[in-house]
Amino acid sequence: MIFSINFLSKLAAILLVGIFCLSECVLVKKNLSENFQDFKQDLRIVVLPIENLSGTAAPIKDIKESLIKNFKIHGLSIFENEELEKFMARNRVRYTGGIDAATAEAFKKEIGVDAVLITSVELYNETDPSKIALICRLVSTGSNPVILWMDSVGLSGDDLPGILGLGLIEDPHLLMEKATESLAASLRRYLAGNIEMAGVKKSKKIFNPKVFYNIPFLSPDNRYTVAVIPFFNDSTRKNAGEIIMLHFVMQMMKQKNYNIIEPGIIRQELLKMRLIMNVGISLSDADLILSDLNADLMLSGRIMSYDDYIGFFGKAKVDFSAQLLSKMERKIVWRSKSFNEGDDRVFLFDWGKVNTASVMASEMVRIAVESMVKQ
Repeated sequence: MIFSINFLSKLAAILLVGIFCLSECVLVKKNLSENFQDFKQDLRIVVLPIENLSGTAAPIKDIKESLIKNFKIHGLSIFENEELEKFMARNRVRYTGGIDAATAEAFKKEIGVDAVLITSVELYNETDPSKIALICRLVSTGSNPVILWMDSVGLSGDDLPGILGLGLIEDPHLLMEKATESLAASLRRYLAGNIEMAGVKKSKKIFNPKVFYNIPFLSPDNRYTVAVIPFFNDSTRKNAGEIIMLHFVMQMMKQKNYNIIEPGIIRQELLKMRLIMNVGISLSDADLILSDLNADLMLSGRIMSYDDYIGFFGKAKVDFSAQLLSKMERKIVWRSKSFNEGDDRVFLFDWGKVNTASVMASEMVRIAVESMVKQ
């Protein structure tokens, strides 16, 4: 009898603690939801026309409409397209793959938007299995544009074929919807305060850099302003230098030690300098860019291969080298060389095969960037 009373007392205590914890969780979720509701109503976003880096025809209008639809489903306030078209014509905005400081300030003053959404199509293919890869970032407006959020998605219709191919996605439109919904959900999580921390994923050794060298340069108490410039493209893939640059920008943003300069500002600086990189960037040009941008570090590199394949048979290939130049020390403080193929260490039924260069590049760059902080 005593045992029963003690057992019931403990059970009641456990239930009370569980109810209390559950109510606290509900309260936290409610407060988080309320904060998000307040924030999303205040944040006005304009979706710029899509930049096509795929080198092939892509339904950029359909992709933009799909993005806007999914952003609205997730409760985001999207600025109307009619006003955007008038603004772009009035300010002669032709480039939509980035934003410079003058355009960002005009967005804020003239039409009162808080941020612009910049989207690049990395890959689009409607041949079965269809494929799509998108890179998206949210940049604040005003005199000092800052990248607030950035993410990418790469999908192939045969990523998850399942038993008897029941998981195959044969409709390119459905795959596009899945990609844009993924990006919209990622942005909503960011705005709700659910920010993914760097290094959470477990690294696959197959994606480790083949060679890397690092001189300790990071101080845990400092933040370093980094200019990431387009890689010299030595591959057969059009726009591969811009694509791999965007992957580095995205992954370096996840490191707490870096402030990454918006690529549109860097592009404007390169145009102002009339800089043409035939074989890379010289030290004198690097010094000038770092000084003008007030940056501490510059990341540059070379892309040798960035290959996707059409159909069910083939393999993606990514091959690049990258280096980080320190303005203060005027020397290379980090260097990396990475090369992978989509079927590396795949032995049976294509299990674990990476079907798009985008997904593989994202993981390779993430691990390379993490090697920078190893002292």
